[in-house]
Amino acid sequence: MANVLWFQGGACSGNTMSFLNAEEPSVVDLVTDFGINILWHPSLGAEFGEKAQKLFRDCASGALPLDIFVYEGTVMLGPNGSGRYDIFADRPMKDWVTDLVKQAQIVVAIGDCACWGGIPAVAPNPTDSIGLQYLRSDKGGFLGSDWRSKMGLPVINIPGCPAHPDWLTQILVALASGRAGDIALDDLQRPKTFFTSFTQTGCTRVQFFEYKQSPSEFGQGMRTGCLFYEFGCRGPMTHSPCNRILWNRQSSKTRAGMPCLGCTEPEFPFFDLAPGTVFKTQKVSGAVPKDMPAGMDPISYMALAAAARVAAPEWSKEDMFVV
Repeated sequence: MANVLWFQGGACSGNTMSFLNAEEPSVVDLVTDFGINILWHPSLGAEFGEKAQKLFRDCASGALPLDIFVYEGTVMLGPNGSGRYDIFADRPMKDWVTDLVKQAQIVVAIGDCACWGGIPAVAPNPTDSIGLQYLRSDKGGFLGSDWRSKMGLPVINIPGCPAHPDWLTQILVALASGRAGDIALDDLQRPKTFFTSFTQTGCTRVQFFEYKQSPSEFGQGMRTGCLFYEFGCRGPMTHSPCNRILWNRQSSKTRAGMPCLGCTEPEFPFFDLAPGTVFKTQKVSGAVPKDMPAGMDPISYMALAAAARVAAPEWSKEDMFVV
């Protein structure tokens, strides 16, 4: 039996809502089939008031074993380092985090806010929000770059805005069953099993990407064309399995005609949400995308793009669906 405690800091609850919709395995499966004991969760915890605070204190003191500490949302340091923008159970949340991570065998950051700071950390960042072990792509965060859990692991980052529920539940099963050593992490501490391939892998628009075909307008003709060239899709450079492990077992952003926003990467939201950067590909000299697909340089891109457009067959310009 693995004890799991889930706290929620500066967050919109999106990762909680995603988690509650998990299917493989479901939240019920975690408890009934995989030996996970959810000590407390903001939406599932039965304890409140003094009973809840006693449970938290027992975890923080080590009186109650804490196997996995899941944290959702940013750690708010403001104002002036006091953490009083986020008071929980009569204490700044940052103080609870400080005490609980000392006792946890494993710490999991769920969602962009907990991993990198996410949208709350965009300048001017009035709440002084920060991720557990990163602030955007800079390692360190609230806990520091050298921090390790009692099991000797760094924070396991499962990013996304929100993260897919199955990414978390499957990792929880692996951790609870004693297979933490089998989980390989990438250089951003994300499980490689989910964050090695790109969002583009499995995208139904990949034929349009290959032949450099773009829709003429956003929201019009969106069953044709690749969204990378004009509409800000970051699928070719974002690590996620969103087109392999579909959302609700049905679809994904790109399959529904929505550009990938790159929400599993530490620089999300890109360009700090400056006007004209959302749903629009940023370009150099008005022609070459500022951010290239992984492994591509501008000169190679220009040569490939020109050749691909010339060689594009008629079928690559047509609607892929027949009504």
